[in-house]
Amino acid sequence: MAVPVPTFDAMLIPTLQALSNLGGSGTVQEIYEQVVQILNLPDQVLEITHGTTSTSEVEYRLGWSRTYLKKYGLLENSARGVWSLLSTAADFEHLDSQEIVKSVRESKKSNVDPSDSKIEAIDENSEELEWHQQLHKMLLALEPAAFERLVQRLLRESGFIQVQITGKSGDGGIDGVGIARINGFLSFHVLFQCKRYQGSVTAGQIRDFRGAMQGRTDKGLFVTTGTFTRDAAKEATRDGAPPIDLIDGEQLVERLKELRLGVKITMIESVEIDNAWFEKI
Repeated sequence: MAVPVPTFDAMLIPTLQALSNLGGSGTVQEIYEQVVQILNLPDQVLEITHGTTSTSEVEYRLGWSRTYLKKYGLLENSARGVWSLLSTAADFEHLDSQEIVKSVRESKKSNVDPSDSKIEAIDENSEELEWHQQLHKMLLALEPAAFERLVQRLLRESGFIQVQITGKSGDGGIDGVGIARINGFLSFHVLFQCKRYQGSVTAGQIRDFRGAMQGRTDKGLFVTTGTFTRDAAKEATRDGAPPIDLIDGEQLVERLKELRLGVKITMIESVEIDNAWFEKI
């Protein structure tokens, strides 16, 4: 029998447990990996995407889980995308996920026009998820050559030098080569492959890429708009084999945002009156 994708409320407590396991704080990816382990989710569930995006349904629902926990006062997040427990001493075993959902939704209702019949459970990440989806669609609409040029630009903006697109038939999936610089002193050649599609990259594809790298470099980079199966991630860091760094669709859009590549960020001014200042006059 197929295992269903866990609902966002079913992942509330596991999210808290994940952060506790991580020492009280963690990135979105670290939390995701911990929750997957805690719930023992199989690959066929992790590979289900949300709508037409490259975001997995589990990742999408975890976004809701984090937001509800933040609204309930158990989590906070930094501008750098790190989430943390507000109290590492909290007793998660006695928390009721349904009570958390009920409390957050009632709080939302009390702060909106009661005549509004379209009250829904809010998600602070809704705008973030919206731009993620828009950017994913844009990436999937690019021609293969355009996507390769985008990755080339991304690597250059990230500090790589001599980045060249070399992809051609019969080259074993190698799309380009570049030199990564570390602190201006160390450097090493990196071969990269770009895969613009919605599916999941498998361990077999990682092995094929590594085979094409053989004798040419000791470092690889695989960039996709999709996702990687757990076996693919394990294969990429297998002991005794040249390591391959992986960048999936979510990491790709976040990196594009950080580098302002095809993404514009508008800052909104917030003005507050300092009553205490006037009282001291």
